[in-house]
Amino acid sequence: MESNNNRRQRHAIAQPQTVADASGAQPAGLGGFGDFVVYVDESGDHGMKTLDPDYPVFVLALCVFQKRHYAENVVSALHRFKFQHFGHDVVVLHDHEIRKEKGQFRFASRLHKDCFIADLTQFIAASEFVLICCAVDKIRLQSDGRLFDNPYHIALGVCLEALYCYLQERQQECRCTHVIVECRGKKEDAELKLEFLRICAGENRIGKSLPFELVFADKRINSAGLQMADLVARPVGMSVIRPDQSNRAFALLRQKLYAGAKGSSAAGLTIYP
Repeated sequence: MESNNNRRQRHAIAQPQTVADASGAQPAGLGGFGDFVVYVDESGDHGMKTLDPDYPVFVLALCVFQKRHYAENVVSALHRFKFQHFGHDVVVLHDHEIRKEKGQFRFASRLHKDCFIADLTQFIAASEFVLICCAVDKIRLQSDGRLFDNPYHIALGVCLEALYCYLQERQQECRCTHVIVECRGKKEDAELKLEFLRICAGENRIGKSLPFELVFADKRINSAGLQMADLVARPVGMSVIRPDQSNRAFALLRQKLYAGAKGSSAAGLTIYP
């Protein structure tokens, strides 16, 4: 029989942690829950003490989905993709493991991998979402003497401001939008929570309170949105590091970047500083 301790652990994994108000209630905002949901992942190390010469950037990627499309199309399409290539839907897609052919991504042949990548690319292309990213150039940040700045916090502020503008254009600025991130560790999560609350309380370049609610998800959770965010973050980083190099993945993602009120993809990809 399953022990009480195992039941508690299983329940903890199944129930993501939500940043709530002091009373423990889940605030929905004056307008209730919004029509969109946001999934977040990063690429690169957010530390400033050491730099990876091959990848000296930190990228934060936000995938913004309209909830109905996400529930009715994206989730089911990902399940079909997994059933086709693995025979089950338990596997969690990770860009690093796919690129390095680790774990369940050890392909039988080059043809097998090519077919897998082609189908995965088609899945991403068919999924309707808006991409909001910030790439922090850690070399330039060091050159400016900002050794104690946190690239994750910098990118978070930039992306949340752009997200607010996107939602405002769709009359969603008074409704609660959930922003879902993976747990990274007790200390990191606590720091992220404080920074998120600070930005949403009005300490941002817009000068407004932002109607966002942060949700922490266990790394083992099989979320289509989090997997999408994981898959798109590195191609964005590579486009910044090597802008002249062929990057088919980013060529696809460029079409999904938030265009802003002026119709420029620059609104969806900020390179900082």
